[in-house]
Amino acid sequence: MTGFWNNKRVFLTGHTGFKGSWLNLWLKELGANVFGYALEPEPDALLFQQLNLANESGHFIGNVLDREIFNLKVIEARPDVIIHLAAQPLVRRSYRESIETWQTNVIGTIHLLEAIKNIKHECSVIIVTTDKVYENLNRNYAYKEEDRLGGNDPYSSSKSAAELAVNSWRSSFFKDDSNIKIATVRAGNVIGGGDWSEDRIVPDLVRALIRGEKFSIRNPKSVRPWQHVLDPLSGYLLLAERLYSCPEESLEGAYNFGPDDEGVRTVQQLVDEAHKTWSGEFCDNNNLDSQLHEEKLLSLDISKSKKNLSWSPRWGFEKSVHETISWYSLVNSGSSPLKTTLNQLDKYSELL
Repeated sequence: MTGFWNNKRVFLTGHTGFKGSWLNLWLKELGANVFGYALEPEPDALLFQQLNLANESGHFIGNVLDREIFNLKVIEARPDVIIHLAAQPLVRRSYRESIETWQTNVIGTIHLLEAIKNIKHECSVIIVTTDKVYENLNRNYAYKEEDRLGGNDPYSSSKSAAELAVNSWRSSFFKDDSNIKIATVRAGNVIGGGDWSEDRIVPDLVRALIRGEKFSIRNPKSVRPWQHVLDPLSGYLLLAERLYSCPEESLEGAYNFGPDDEGVRTVQQLVDEAHKTWSGEFCDNNNLDSQLHEEKLLSLDISKSKKNLSWSPRWGFEKSVHETISWYSLVNSGSSPLKTTLNQLDKYSELL
């Protein structure tokens, strides 16, 4: 990373979550002034506390649906960069909390778009959606940014709607000569130390390993683009910097930040690779909650990010899984979560 981030004012929503905690810490290490806005961390969102981020200045608890307070905090921050992570990010929870998912993911994003109308200085805005925004035809095809949007579950469809809202507001209120530059980013299936979310493959696997229990694999043949959390985050930071520093390059739009082809693997392959670092047992439970729709095949075309930004993933599949499982193993053995996270940040940063 360049010195761009030193003393930059960054408004970061969803900073108490898994990706938000990693990004919050990284921005602090780069010298940025971070103004976080998020809900109280959920009971399983341990990473935020483990990294001592709650004690940092700029930490504010709030709901993106509270338009008045949200708008006020955006204006008060006077941000150079905004990175919008706040979301209901879980597919299976979206079946239980469908309305809440749409409210947070769509209306929350629109509240941000309305708030940035009040910013009169240069500002780059990164809005995080998901690789699941595409109309998934479950075929061996890597989705490009211009492919049709869709979504067969409440989470995916809400993120597609957020993409449409961003495009609409950008076209309507933030023309080419605007001081606000906006891009949306779509990452693959992110893994990394400190994720304890419900119904996610790695946290569920690690919980079983800690308890010494056999792990039940749901949908072992499903194919996903697996990547370490630092890979897409590096893409978000690079894109934000370029939008701010090179407004004449017309870099606005959507970007995929996924792994190379070798990172597109089955759930079974992910579990097998994890067990090379922390051995355990598993069983196939392919019929678990089978009434809930989950896509079987998904991969991303990242050629646009490579061409326009000279970005590429730095950690391959084996390295990503090893570093992820090592984080949990070390912390479970008594290592400092903060020190372990910083060590991985340092190792990754050496490759940039």
